[in-house]
Amino acid sequence: MMNATLVATGCSTCHLMHVAEAKLSVPAFRIGIAILLAVAAGGCDTLKKPEVVRPRPVVSVLPQTKTDVWKQIATAADQDRLDRLGLAWQGAIADARRAGAATDLRTEGKLLQPLAALPRPAPTPGSYNCRLVKLGKAGARGPAFERFKPFFCYVEVEGDLLTIVKQTGSQRPAGRLWEDDRPDRLIFLGSLALGDEQAPMAYGDDPKRNMAGVLERVGPFVWRLVIPWPQGTSKLDVFELTPVANQPE
Repeated sequence: MMNATLVATGCSTCHLMHVAEAKLSVPAFRIGIAILLAVAAGGCDTLKKPEVVRPRPVVSVLPQTKTDVWKQIATAADQDRLDRLGLAWQGAIADARRAGAATDLRTEGKLLQPLAALPRPAPTPGSYNCRLVKLGKAGARGPAFERFKPFFCYVEVEGDLLTIVKQTGSQRPAGRLWEDDRPDRLIFLGSLALGDEQAPMAYGDDPKRNMAGVLERVGPFVWRLVIPWPQGTSKLDVFELTPVANQPE
């Protein structure tokens, strides 16, 4: 008679085969072997735990947009100014009209029209004839419309970016132009050089000197740099840029 514990464990098959061979005839021996193998296989299967397939988290990283890139550079205050660009246009033009400058607004044409931007805003490097128009009042006092004498500025290539530098005057903006997700504008982030300073401060070094705006093309060989909510007396500063043949001496 076979030992029951040996069958239950299913792990001593070879030993059982010798015992069965000694006590059984050949046919009975073969049948017993088949039974023992089936029992052993079943016993081993019961020891295996079913494999659990666990879902693995998939992390998708979206590529940075052009807007993401310049927003990593711009301060929170300047991002807010750029977000409120439409309000700056609206308030500045309303102030100018109330002050009796409606004719001046019409004379300037597309330069002072909020939705005048054209495709391909990047200017070509070189020297430009620039002038400034200030619109709106930041406080209770001051004019709501001012035009200033032309000056010179320069557009140049710096690595993968374009830069704009005002070359003359007591207040000289300078900064870099960054691509934006909107195809009709570039983002300007810069600072203001004052008096006899030889070079402008780096953007972000002094929040009071920071400047942020958009550069747009508004006509054939005509660009504008729009600074909303500048840190001065106006709601909107608009620089007109038209290329000239040579830089000033």
